[in-house]
Amino acid sequence: MMTTNTTLNQTFVKTPAAMFAKLRRAEKKQASLYLFCNFISLLLITAYAAMMFSPTVLLVLPEGGDSRKQMTAIFVLALFGCVVFTIYAASLFFRKKSRLLGTLMALGASRRYLAPNLYKEVLLLSGSSSLLGILAGFPFVWIIWNGFRLLIVDSAEMKLVFDFRCLYLSALFFVIVVAFSCLMAHRYLRRTNIMDTIHEEHKNEPVKKLGRWCGPVGFVLLFAGAIAGYLAPRVYTTLLNAYYPPAWLNLFYAPVFVGLYLIMLHTVVHGWRSHRKQPYKNIVSRSMMKFQGRQTVNNLLVSTVLIAGASFAIFYIPMLSVGQLIDIANRPFDYSYCYLLTQDIMGKDEVNALAAEYGLITTDWKETDYLVLAMDGFVETEGENNQSVLEYRNLCTEGRFFSETAFNALTGSSLSVAPGSYYMISNDTETGTYWGNHGASMLTNMDTNASIPVSFAGYAHYTYLVSEQAFYVLNDVDYETIAKGLTTEWMEHFCFFNIAGEDSYAFAKDFFYTIVDSYDPEYAVGSYYDRVEKRYYEKIGETWWGDTDSMTKLSFDNPDSTEFRSYWAYMPKITELDRTDFVRTYAVYLMMFLFISIICILAAVIICYTRCMTIALNNRYVFDDLRKLGASPSFLRKELKNQAASVFKTPAAIGMGAMFFLYFLLMYGNDGVMTIGEIGGLAVCLALLAVIGAIIYGIYRYTIKSMAGQLGIPTRNS
Repeated sequence: MMTTNTTLNQTFVKTPAAMFAKLRRAEKKQASLYLFCNFISLLLITAYAAMMFSPTVLLVLPEGGDSRKQMTAIFVLALFGCVVFTIYAASLFFRKKSRLLGTLMALGASRRYLAPNLYKEVLLLSGSSSLLGILAGFPFVWIIWNGFRLLIVDSAEMKLVFDFRCLYLSALFFVIVVAFSCLMAHRYLRRTNIMDTIHEEHKNEPVKKLGRWCGPVGFVLLFAGAIAGYLAPRVYTTLLNAYYPPAWLNLFYAPVFVGLYLIMLHTVVHGWRSHRKQPYKNIVSRSMMKFQGRQTVNNLLVSTVLIAGASFAIFYIPMLSVGQLIDIANRPFDYSYCYLLTQDIMGKDEVNALAAEYGLITTDWKETDYLVLAMDGFVETEGENNQSVLEYRNLCTEGRFFSETAFNALTGSSLSVAPGSYYMISNDTETGTYWGNHGASMLTNMDTNASIPVSFAGYAHYTYLVSEQAFYVLNDVDYETIAKGLTTEWMEHFCFFNIAGEDSYAFAKDFFYTIVDSYDPEYAVGSYYDRVEKRYYEKIGETWWGDTDSMTKLSFDNPDSTEFRSYWAYMPKITELDRTDFVRTYAVYLMMFLFISIICILAAVIICYTRCMTIALNNRYVFDDLRKLGASPSFLRKELKNQAASVFKTPAAIGMGAMFFLYFLLMYGNDGVMTIGEIGGLAVCLALLAVIGAIIYGIYRYTIKSMAGQLGIPTRNS
C-alpha cells in the first residue's frame, strides 16, 4: 500500500498541472458559473461606484441632501447583496470542487502537492473574473447613461465624467472576493476526513424548523421595525432635547431584517398554503426546498433587500416629478417674477414689447410691491453634549410682506388682517409651512431699525406663492407704519401675467434669459440666502454659513443648470418653460436613480436565477428517479415551477410591498397629511411596481425553461 501511494505521489509530482487541467475541463459548468457570479458582482459594484463618484452626479445632487443619502443607503444594500452573492458563488464552487479534492486525496495525493495548483486555479478564476468585471463596469455605465441621453433627453450638464477614485471601492471588493476564495480553498484542503470531502456536494443544508408562527411574527417585526426606525430619531430628539439624532438609532431598523429572515424561513419550511387537507400535494418540491433551505433562505433574504432597494430608488422619480407637474398644470398665471427695486428689470411695457416680437399678447397683468422685513424668533443651536439650545434673536430671519389690500387684489381673496397680527401664506392643506416663521413677535425695518409688535394669526391660502422664501400678509396700517424710511434695497416687486392663446417656448426662453441678464452678478444667490441672518452674523463678527465656499455655487454663466433653476432666489415661474424643460432640468436626478434601480434589479434577478439553476443541478438525481418512476413531463415542470416560484415571487412581493409601505410612512410622516401630488406620486409608484413585477415574472418564466433544459425535461412546445 505504501508503494502504491508513493507511486501516485510521484505521478502527481510529475504531472499535477496536467491532472488539474484535465479535471477543470470536466468541471467547466461550475467554473463558468463561478466566473459569471464574480464578473457580475464586480461589474455592478464598479458601475454603481462610478456613478456615485462621478462629478456629473455630485455637482447636481446637493451635498448633505436627501438624494445623496438615499443614493448611499441603496449602495450599502447593493454592496451587502453582492458580497453575500459572491460568498455563495464561492461556497457553491468549492462544494463541487470538493469531490475532485477528495478523490485525489483518496488516490494518495498529499495536500502539499494539491495546494499550489488549487491556489493557482482559485487566484486565476477569481482574479480574472473580478478584473474583467471592474473593467466592464465603466463601459456598462457609459452605454446606459448615453443611451438615456440619446433616447430620452440630453443637456450640457449630462456629459458623463468619471472620477477614478471610485476604483478604491472596487479594489476593496476585489480583495474581499479573492481573500474569501483563498480562505475557502484553505478550509477544504485542511479537512482530514476524505469521505466528507468527497460527498460534500451531496450534503443537504436543512434549516431549523420553526412553527408556523414564524411567518406572522416576521411580518409583525418587519412593520414594527420600519415604524420604530422611522420614529426613533424624533422620539430621541424630543425626549432628550438633542440637537441631532446619533447614527446608532438606525439599529432600530434591525427588526426589519429579523422579520425578513422569519418570513423567508416560513416560505421555505412551510410555504404559504395549508397542506392539512392534502398533505402530499407538492411534497417533492417542498421537501427539496426544506433539505436545501439554508442557502435558499439566504438567497431569498438578499434578493428581497435588493428588490426593496430597487423600489426605493425608482420611487424617487415619480415622487420628485408628479407633484411638481401637477403644480405646474394648476398654476393660475403663466408667468410670474419678482425682483429687487434696485435692479433694472423689464416691466409691463418691455414684456409686452418682447411678447409682440413672437406674436403674443399678455393678459391678466397684475403687479405689486412688497417689503422685506426682519423677523425675530428663536433659533435652535447645538450646545454642549449634543444638547439643543433655543437662542432668541431680534434679527432672526427675513420675511416678505404684502399689504392686506395688495394680497386681496392679487388673489381675489377677502382676507381681513387685524392690527398687530400677520398671516403666513400657505397652500390649501397647510403643508407648505416648513420655511415660515410662525412665532415672530416683532418686525424690524432694516434701514431705520424701527419695530412694531406682531403676533401670528394663522395661514392665508394661495399655493402659487408658496416657496422656500416665505411670504406673509400684514395689516394695511401696520404695513404703512413699518415701511416708513425703508429704502429700495429692502423693497421688491412682483409681476404676474398670462398669455392670450397658446404660449411660445421660444418666447419663454427669451423672457427667462432676459431676466437673468438684467441682474447684477452679486444676486446669483440661492433661495436660502437670508440678508437678515447674514446681518446678525456680521454684527457678532462671524462668517455666515451662506457665504461659505460650499454654498455660493450659483452663477449666471449657467442658467440652464439644474442647480440654478432649482435654487436661484429670484427664479421666475414660467409654465411653458418649466413644463417643457422638466425632464431636461432634472435629467441627472432621474437618470441616477433609474440607474440605481437597474443595478439592484439586475443583481436580484441574477441571484434568483443562479439559485434556481443550482437547485436544478443539485436535485438532478431526484428528477431522474421521478422520471424512471413514470412521472410525466408536465408533473416535472410543475415541480420546477413550485421551486422557482418561491425563489422569485416571495422576494418580489415582500421587497416591493415593504418599500411601498415605508414610502407611504415617509410621505405621511412629513406633515401628517397626503397631498394630491403625493397621492399621484404613489399611484405612479404602484404602476412602476407593476413594471418591475412584469420584468421579474419574465425572468422567472425564462428560468423555468432553463431549468427544464438543464434537466432534459421537454417543454410543451417540444
